[in-house]
Amino acid sequence: MVKVERIQTGLRLERNTLKVLKGLAEYLDMSLGDLVEGIVLHAFEGKTPFGPQTLTAIERLRSVYGHTLTAADAHALEEK
Repeated sequence: MVKVERIQTGLRLERNTLKVLKGLAEYLDMSLGDLVEGIVLHAFEGKTPFGPQTLTAIERLRSVYGHTLTAADAHALEEK
C-alpha cells in the first residue's frame, strides 16, 4: 500500500458528466474521489481505466443521464 496525502478540492464538472461519474462510483463500490484519481493515474500513463464490462455500465449510465458529450467536445465546452 502506498501512503499519500490527499487534499480537499473544489472541482466544477458538467452536470451530466458528474451524474455518470457518481453512478459509476456507486456501481464500482468506491468513492467518487477514488474513481477520479484512478482515471487520472491511468490517463497519465496512456492506459484505459475501464474494461469491457465497466464500459457497458458507463454506456447505460450515459443513456440514463442523457450524457451526450464526447472526447471531441472536451476543449469546446462553454458555460451557459
